[in-house]
Amino acid sequence: MAKIDEVKARIDWLKELFKVVVTVMVADVAGMAKLYLDNTVDVLFYMGGLLLPFLVFVCMNISRKIERHFHELEGL
Repeated sequence: MAKIDEVKARIDWLKELFKVVVTVMVADVAGMAKLYLDNTVDVLFYMGGLLLPFLVFVCMNISRKIERHFHELEGL
């Protein structure tokens, strides 16, 4: 029973981390949109654009880990 609780705890922690990363992505897109609408496309705008692929990569990795833990949970 302890193994199941450990896997569930890891899944819960990864879900919370996923929520945080998605929130940062939404804030980044909103900030870029605000800069674009204000016609202040500068270094900050491009840094936000470079941050998005990294955040997408992080989201993909987190979702893969969650799926692995779900498969591990099915085996228990």
